[in-house]
Parts: sequence; C-alpha cells; structure tokens
Amino acid sequence: MTPVSITPVSAASIIAMVFTLLVCIAIPIGACIIAVLKWKGKARISSFFIGAATFILFAMILERILHAVVLRATGTLLTGNIWLYAIYGGLAAGLFEETGRFLAMKFCMKNTLNRENAILYGIGHGGIEAILIVGLTYVNNLIYSLLINSGSLSAVLSAYDADTQQTILQQLTVLGTTPSYLFYIAGMERINAMLLHVVLSYLVYLAVKNRKSGLYVLSIFLHALLDAGIILLTGKLPLILCEAILFAAVLLLAFALYKYEKKHMKI
Repeated sequence: MTPVSITPVSAASIIAMVFTLLVCIAIPIGACIIAVLKWKGKARISSFFIGAATFILFAMILERILHAVVLRATGTLLTGNIWLYAIYGGLAAGLFEETGRFLAMKFCMKNTLNRENAILYGIGHGGIEAILIVGLTYVNNLIYSLLINSGSLSAVLSAYDADTQQTILQQLTVLGTTPSYLFYIAGMERINAMLLHVVLSYLVYLAVKNRKSGLYVLSIFLHALLDAGIILLTGKLPLILCEAILFAAVLLLAFALYKYEKKHMKI
C-alpha cells in the first residue's frame, strides 16, 4: 500500500477556515441576540428556535428521506443529467423548506407572527443550516489542520488499523492542497444562504399574514430557481462569481419584496 503524504496546511488556509467558522456560528447567534435586544417586546427568541427546528425537520429529515427514495428509484436518470438533477434538487428544497416555513408561521407562530419574528425565524432557519452543514465541518477541518501542522496526527490515528488510517489520510490531503481562497468562499456561500432564508421567511410571513397563498407558491419557485441556478452554474463559472451572482439576486429579491410590500401589503 502506497503511503499517503500529507501537506502542511498554510496559515492563510487556517485563517480562512476560522473566518468561515465564525460566519457559520457567530453571525446567526450574534444576529439573534441583536434582534432580540433591538426589538425587545416585539421579537421572541422562540422564533429563532422554531426556525432552526423547522429546518432540521423538513430539510434534514423529511427532504433527505425523499432523496433516499427518489435517487434509489431513478438511479443515474437524475444524477447523470445535470439539468434534471438541478431541477429536482431545487424543487425538493423549495417545496420542503418553504412548506415548513409556511406551516411553522401559520401554526407555531400564529400568536406572535409579526415582521420582527419573521426575520428572527429566518435567522434561525438559515443559522442552523450554516452551523450543522458547514460550521461543524470546519471545526473538524481546523482540528485536523492543527494536528497535521503540529505533527500530532500520527499519534491520533494510531488507534485505527492501517486501512482506516490510509483512508483518513487520503481524505485529509485536501486540507493542505486546497487553495486558501476556497475556504473563504464557503463562508461567503453561507452568508448568501442566510440572507436568502431571511428574505424568503419574510415573503412567507406576508403570505401567511395577508392570506396570499400565491406568495407561498412564489417562495417555492424562487427557492427552487436559485438553488437550481447555482447547481447549473457551479463548474461553469468561477465559484466567487457564482456567489456574487447569488448575492446580487438576493439583494434584488429583497428590494423587490420591499417595494411590493409597501404598495400592496398590510404589515
């Protein structure tokens, strides 16, 4: 068996990992605290936890059950066609997450639903996604990077058999060979995702508050469109450009929602 060579992780990469970890953990928690303090009497911290719990139930449990069934049934029909995969993935994410949002606001938040709690819900929804999907991964990345650079990795891996050690080492080689800027892009992607969840949460809030089911359907469509678009663009455009496009799209959506609300909605 050929031994795996581990490249030390650069200081620039470690700093980038710390940045992304702070984005995933400090931003949602900090935003929650600021919102509760700023909107005292209007925002309830329970809205943050309802958003977090809804994401876990609808995206990490129910949606993944659907994926397990559909992907097993379709085989390479979906995974082998980027267009079908993007459309399916976008629609699944949109349907489950926006339905979860709608039901949570309609039933779990019916006595506290206002614009402040809708925003706090979005922070919880996007925040727990950032923490669980990226934040925990970057905790591991940082720990293993420090072990590699300190020369302590071998001692940690000594508890495993040779084949397992080889597998782990192969997985860890990416930490030293990945360009530092890519670790920053993971943080940028989470910022965009959290902003999108806040905007979509506000859209669904307007749907529930004003009994406009069309806005709920629109939230599904927009979520699906943006998710599918990123899947299709990834690999064709530089990652930083993909994230810049998503950021611009989220800002445009927020502005359009603001103008629409001012003109047509009661809040």
